[in-house]
Amino acid sequence: MQARSSLLPLLRSPLLGELLAWLFLHPEQSSSVTELARQFGVSQSTISREVSHLAAAGLVTEERRGNMRLVQADVGNPLARPLTELLTLTYGPAAVLADLIPSVPGVDEAYIYGSWAARYTGVAGPPPRDVDVLVVGEADDDDLAEAARKAERQLGREVNVHRVSAAAWRSPGGDPFLTAVRERPSYRIAQPGERP
Repeated sequence: MQARSSLLPLLRSPLLGELLAWLFLHPEQSSSVTELARQFGVSQSTISREVSHLAAAGLVTEERRGNMRLVQADVGNPLARPLTELLTLTYGPAAVLADLIPSVPGVDEAYIYGSWAARYTGVAGPPPRDVDVLVVGEADDDDLAEAARKAERQLGREVNVHRVSAAAWRSPGGDPFLTAVRERPSYRIAQPGERP
């Protein structure tokens, strides 16, 4: 059993927070149970069980197309707006940055680190005030700054992007900042070509 969510302690698990954030921050999009299981790295039965609980509570709608089960946030539910606000402030960085960062040309890898990643991995502390992102690759700084501005508008908080070359990231030792990022909790953002 997963540990209780540290980002939103009302939730029984980080997976539930990620799933809800993905659905409610992409309300126009239907996702299959298979896609969601792959995206979150869990079994289809785990996602199916979570979706069944959410559907029974009226938070999501389901549609069957053959043997495919599609799920979507039920934005008509009276809880949708306040729930979306809570999810934006807590699990929003994972969902929003997974859309924006991998689409920037030249991004090889990207990670959220710092206070948000610490809370995500269960380290106790106050709610994060900003989001720190490490981008590995040769992406243009202006493109990354634009992605950060878009994320800030959606998340309502500062997004700090730090870019390093692939060689610097893979170099052992060397830079104390990169060593610290490698050793502390981080959250891997979907990479280019992966479905966030």
